[in-house]
Amino acid sequence: MEMFKVLIVILLSSVLVDNYVLSRFLGICPFLGVSKKLNQAIGMGVAVTVVMLIATAATWPIQYFVLDVLKLGYLQNIVFILIIAALVQMLELLLKRFSPALYKGLGVYLPLITTNCAVLGVTINNIIDGYSFVESMVSSLGCGLGFLLAMVLFSGLRSRINESNVPAPFKGLAVTLIAASFVSLAFMGFGGIVENMFA
Repeated sequence: MEMFKVLIVILLSSVLVDNYVLSRFLGICPFLGVSKKLNQAIGMGVAVTVVMLIATAATWPIQYFVLDVLKLGYLQNIVFILIIAALVQMLELLLKRFSPALYKGLGVYLPLITTNCAVLGVTINNIIDGYSFVESMVSSLGCGLGFLLAMVLFSGLRSRINESNVPAPFKGLAVTLIAASFVSLAFMGFGGIVENMFA
């Protein structure tokens, strides 16, 4: 039961409190670039979540059973980037084959998952935080769902902004960044809630 509580706290913290986009400001490029349309935002959020889960499943054992055993921990970033790049290439091929519309909609942002610092950040932070394999997978799931939630919320907000009469000095990127800051501030309200759930 105690382990279940820990996993719930890790999951909810990753989604709400330590949201990689809105709290740690990782993965901003696709957050701003692909959130114009809801279906593209959902597609990117799901793709990033899948890559985070698979990347964690691949990098955690490599870290503990290869890099640490051979005392090659200093190669962590390079090895993790290569693994993530290979996974994104496989995902790109699968989407091109089975979902051409989503593949075309994501455009240049799909290969950019390779350089999405949120994916690399999740895999490295799971190691730094000392999570077990199961805890790492739950953390990655939570981070991916948090990314998806941020993308969907911001997509809805941007559609409302597009329908609004925005003053000339704020049009374009300015109003987008202001809206992103408000969404980030809203998520700060979750701070402390998750940690005190089981107190």
